[in-house]
Amino acid sequence: MTRTAQLMNARTTPKGRVLISGASIAGPTLAYWLTRYGYAVTVVERAGAVRSGGYPIDVRGTALEVVRRMGILPRLRDAHIDLRRLTFLDGNGTGVASVHPHAVTGGVEGRDLEVRRGDLTDALYAAVHDDVEFLFNDSIDTLVQSGDGVDVTFRGGGQRTFDLVLGADGMHSRTRELVFGPEERFHRYLGYCFAVFPMRNTFGLSHETVMWNTPGRAAALYAVGEDDEVHAFLNFAQLEPPFDAFADPAAQRDLVAAVFADAGWEIPGMLAAMYEADDVFFDGVSQIRMPRWSSGRVALSGDAAYAPSFLTGQGSSLALVGAYMLAGSLADRDHTAGFAAYEHDTREFVAANQGLVGAGGATLFPTTAQALEQRNDRLRKLDAIPSAEGRPAHSALTLPETPKLRDMG
Repeated sequence: MTRTAQLMNARTTPKGRVLISGASIAGPTLAYWLTRYGYAVTVVERAGAVRSGGYPIDVRGTALEVVRRMGILPRLRDAHIDLRRLTFLDGNGTGVASVHPHAVTGGVEGRDLEVRRGDLTDALYAAVHDDVEFLFNDSIDTLVQSGDGVDVTFRGGGQRTFDLVLGADGMHSRTRELVFGPEERFHRYLGYCFAVFPMRNTFGLSHETVMWNTPGRAAALYAVGEDDEVHAFLNFAQLEPPFDAFADPAAQRDLVAAVFADAGWEIPGMLAAMYEADDVFFDGVSQIRMPRWSSGRVALSGDAAYAPSFLTGQGSSLALVGAYMLAGSLADRDHTAGFAAYEHDTREFVAANQGLVGAGGATLFPTTAQALEQRNDRLRKLDAIPSAEGRPAHSALTLPETPKLRDMG
């Protein structure tokens, strides 16, 4: 008997059948909790497997309690990146200030986590894959809602009906587009674009980030350990989002190269590495802001509903907390009441963390010479050891207790 058949055989009387689109962070978190509340869960993911590797991400504040309740906190502690220094350089490559990273991010030493994105997604997948049906190399093509369910056709050709569909498929969510309309209605562009890619660590960097700045441009080399690889990061101010480049990898590379063509420091080598890299992630720096996160039997979570942008450092934490809150809201309510409770109980936390974007952009990426000098003056005056309290928005929500859980043994 196949794994799918075993799963479906074991769920002859589930509370409901739920399709989750996306197997990154919010999706597996939703699947973990919904399964324990008695739902039969299917996760569809367009990639061929859970995406390992990737750039480092943060887990802070309320999100730490989510991963603790999931039982994966010890594994993430073992994977924690001990980033010890963040050095800022001017346009000539001369040092401006060297600070503890938490002094800029608002993190708390010894409590908050920074891990490779793949370490978090691997931990989430390991926690749920025995209890959930995963459909890789597939995605949602169409959704048709009725009073009794949601009829779904998949791009791979299948058709199935679910009681609920939950979109956890990122900032450029297909689920959101199908149900709520074009992304442009909810996309709030913040004036920057960026590219991230791996390159060889020929710089002698270890457990540190070095960031070069001129007005409207930034380049960083991020060494998460003593590996022979670093994450290269290029960010630049752009008045309007370059929509023509978003679907064209060659155009993305050419745009970045043109912006940084006259830059010094290590940037010529970074540009050469960008053209050679197989894994270049390019996007605009944006948020998703929606007046509501559900419609009928469909709801959104994570970046699909409320991407905060990397300027806040809270994308992964919001995905974890939002998924926990959505699943808990459906534990002992019908979907109409559950979706309403999810929005009521979570929206203030989302708004507080999306509001961190102003400080993030101003601190890291000033767009004028005057603003850059003011930022550098602030950096020179920062305390060596940041506050032990972190930023209030990180812990602005106290998680409700989990409703009665289904025995997964």
